[in-house]
Amino acid sequence: MKRVGILTSGGDCQGLNAAIRGVAKALYVECKDGVEIYGITDGYRGLIEGDYRLMKKEDFSGILTLGGTILGTSRQPFKLMRVVDENSGDKIQRMKDNYKKMKLDCLVVLGGNGTHKTANLLSEEGLNVVSLPKTIDNDIWGTDMTFGFQSAVDIATHVLDCIHTTATSHGRVFIVEIMGHKVGWLTLHAGIAGGADVILLPEIPYNIEKVAKTLSQRAKAGKGFSILAVAEGALSVVEAQMSKKELKAARAAQPFPSISYRLAQELGEKTGQEIRVTVPGHFQRGGSPCAYDRVLSTRFGTAAANLILNKQYGYMVALQNNVIVPVPLAEVAGKLKTVPKDSDVVQSARDLGISFGD
Repeated sequence: MKRVGILTSGGDCQGLNAAIRGVAKALYVECKDGVEIYGITDGYRGLIEGDYRLMKKEDFSGILTLGGTILGTSRQPFKLMRVVDENSGDKIQRMKDNYKKMKLDCLVVLGGNGTHKTANLLSEEGLNVVSLPKTIDNDIWGTDMTFGFQSAVDIATHVLDCIHTTATSHGRVFIVEIMGHKVGWLTLHAGIAGGADVILLPEIPYNIEKVAKTLSQRAKAGKGFSILAVAEGALSVVEAQMSKKELKAARAAQPFPSISYRLAQELGEKTGQEIRVTVPGHFQRGGSPCAYDRVLSTRFGTAAANLILNKQYGYMVALQNNVIVPVPLAEVAGKLKTVPKDSDVVQSARDLGISFGD
């Protein structure tokens, strides 16, 4: 009997259930009744506390289009995994003990960057681990695409589409703040798809004077509105020179809920234009996965099942040049896939006259 545990960790996104379904159904098809699948509740927390249940085949039916995760999720910071405290004790040892208690042949982990650091740590500790890359940020190293990304792009693009009509009607400048603390893939793709005039990313520090100049030039050209797609982690050229500690302190001292509201005030003062801010927030992570993510999640899930059947552990399934391939966890953990300043996508935006404020 093959025994497989599955958990989803970190922030939720579209496609998690589709990926879980892909893993389970592929294993059931190949192993028939020779496999037991254990759902671990709320990510690594469930593995630490021994909170899991034996899943039934029917648990994986009807979830292809379902958003969120049927297993629940939580954030367990990697930097605290080795910290022994009175509440959870030695977290790594407890996860290893529960893995052995469940008599697992493999642990399947669905998650983002922090999740993969812990997955690699568990693999180094001797556990059989296979992982799947999920995040709306598309920032996991080693894969061209993560599931959840395209669904979030579609939602953010829809927001920009809707903002266009009201911005046009009132002749206003609108800032749409899009998720992405450290990378700007989501903002870049949604900004292009949604026809933004300015796109501000963490990877390309902006000069506020150049952004203001772009808005003023559009107004002088008779264009009555402008749309800015701004990543929540966008940085000014001044902030880009700060240390992490200095930046955190500077942001905390500002009387603004986010970067977009600061931009609205600064640009309003410099241009005299009326500026509004829209923050779709967690809408971007919610709802049903788009068709692309349903297919990608399924491909990742079945590929993970095949790695398990072939006893190929210590890998993340990835998409490279539209082919699903295994990538060693050790090569993935701790690496961030950022937007290259000279990428063809950025250049395409520049060719359209979109400003990055640099």
